[in-house]
Amino acid sequence: MTHNKSSGPSLPGTHLDTGGQGLAEGASEALLARARHLDLGGAFELPPGDPITHFGAGFAKIIASNVFLSGLEPEFAAEHTGYFSAPYEDRKHVVGLDVDRDAQAVCVTLDNGVTRTAKIFASQGAVTLPLGADDVFFTPSVVTPDLPPPETLPWPMGDVIAANDFGLDREKLDSAVDKAFAGDSMTAAFLVTYRGQIVAERYRDGIGIHTPLESWSMGKSMAATLMGRLIYQGVYDLWQPAPIPEWQNGGDPRAEIRIADILRMSSGLRFRAMQDPDYAPALGYPDHLYVYTGSTNAFEFAASRTQQWPPNQVGRYRNVDPVLANYLIRLGVEDRGEDYHAFPQRALFDKLGMRNTILETDPYGNFLLQGYEFASARDWARLGNLYLGDGVWQDERLLPEDWVKFVSTLAPGWAADQRPIYGGFFWLNGDGQWPIPRESYFMAGAGGQKTMIIPSHDLVVVRLGHYSGDMASQESLSRALAALIQAVPEH
Repeated sequence: MTHNKSSGPSLPGTHLDTGGQGLAEGASEALLARARHLDLGGAFELPPGDPITHFGAGFAKIIASNVFLSGLEPEFAAEHTGYFSAPYEDRKHVVGLDVDRDAQAVCVTLDNGVTRTAKIFASQGAVTLPLGADDVFFTPSVVTPDLPPPETLPWPMGDVIAANDFGLDREKLDSAVDKAFAGDSMTAAFLVTYRGQIVAERYRDGIGIHTPLESWSMGKSMAATLMGRLIYQGVYDLWQPAPIPEWQNGGDPRAEIRIADILRMSSGLRFRAMQDPDYAPALGYPDHLYVYTGSTNAFEFAASRTQQWPPNQVGRYRNVDPVLANYLIRLGVEDRGEDYHAFPQRALFDKLGMRNTILETDPYGNFLLQGYEFASARDWARLGNLYLGDGVWQDERLLPEDWVKFVSTLAPGWAADQRPIYGGFFWLNGDGQWPIPRESYFMAGAGGQKTMIIPSHDLVVVRLGHYSGDMASQESLSRALAALIQAVPEH
C-alpha cells in the first residue's frame, strides 16, 4: 500500500458512527439553541497526544483484528476496513506496514517517525500497545465457550438448520438477499430469521458462518445487554445513580447521573464527538475517537469528563456513555469476585449459543464495547432474537421485565430535541428512515453494520460488511428491507 505524504491529518468529518441517522432538516439551530440554554458552563479540553499517532494506533489495531480474527488478507484489510477510527484519507501517513503472523502482531510506521504496534492477546483480541510499552497492563486470559460442538446442536444453540421456510415466498427472499449484496455495498454477511429460524443467509467469498467480523457500535447494544444481565441478577437498579467511584466525593454533580441516563446517551458529560451538531474538525482530535486510539485507561478517561448539561435533558451520541456503562459492568462483576473477562461468555454468550464473538480491550484490560468487538452474523442474530423474545431465551428469562421496552423506547433527552431515533443503546426507526415499521429498533455500527429487530413481522435481519461499502450499503440494505417486508406477512 502506497500513499503520498501530507503535512497533517484529515480529522474525522465523514463516515460517522451514527447508525445512518442524521439530523432532521432545519433541526440543527434548534438543537444548538436548546443546548446553549442548558449548558452548565465550562469548556472542552483536547485529549492528549498527536492525531497522526492516534490514527496509527487505530490502523494497527484494525489490521490486526481483521487479519488475525476475521482471516482477511492484509492488503484487503488495509483497503477496505476500519475507516472510522483510521480514516482512509489518513492512510497516506503510513510508510510501513508489517504483519507478523507468528507473533500475531502488526506494526504501522508513520511519516512522523512513530511506529504503532497492535497484537493479539489471548481471548481479548487485538490491543494497541502504548508508546514505549512492549506489553499490556493486565493478564490476558483464554475464555472458551462452555458449549457442545455446534455441529451437534440445532439452531439457535448450534449450527444445524431446520428445513422450514414457513411457506414464505423463496423467490422474494432470494431477491431481498440479492439486493443486500448489490453494487458496491461490500456486504460480507446477510442473515434473516423469521420466528427465530434462519430463512435466508449468504456470505461473501472467504466469509462463513463462524467468521467474526468488525461490528463497531453494535457493541453498545451488547454492553446494554450485559448491563441488563447484571440488573436482572440484582447487582444494579436501572434507575439508581451510577456508582462511578470518581464521582462519589461530596458535592460532585455527576453523582446524580443515573444508569438509565448513561444508557440513553444522555449523561450530559462534556465529550467531543463527530456526531455533535456543532462538531468542527478544525477544533482538534475528538474524545469520541480517543477512547479507541489513545492506548490509555479508557474507563478513567471517561470518568474524568465534566458535566456539560444536566442528566437526562440532552441526547448526544457520545462514546463517553457506553465506556462508562462498561466501567460499571467491570465494577459490578469484580465486586462479587467474578472473572471480568469471562463474564460475557458465561453470563450471556453461553446462554445464547454464541461461540464466535471476541470482545477487545484497552491496554488495561477494559472492554471497549463502544465498538471494538468482532462477531459472526449468526451470533448477532442470536442476540437480536433474545430481544425479539422480550429477554426470554428458551423459556429462561435473561433480562429484566420491561428491559426490552426500555431500550426500544425514545429517550426523553432525544425526544426533547424532536429526534425520535434513540432509546437505550439501541437506535429507533422513529423517523421512518428505514422501510420497516417505525416501532422497529436496531443495533448499528460504523461501516453499515446492522442488526434489525422488527417485532411486527417476527424478523431479525443482520447485515455485516466491509467499511469501503458503507455509503452504498445504506441503499442496498434499504432495498433489501423493503423487499423483505413484502415477502414476510405481518403477524
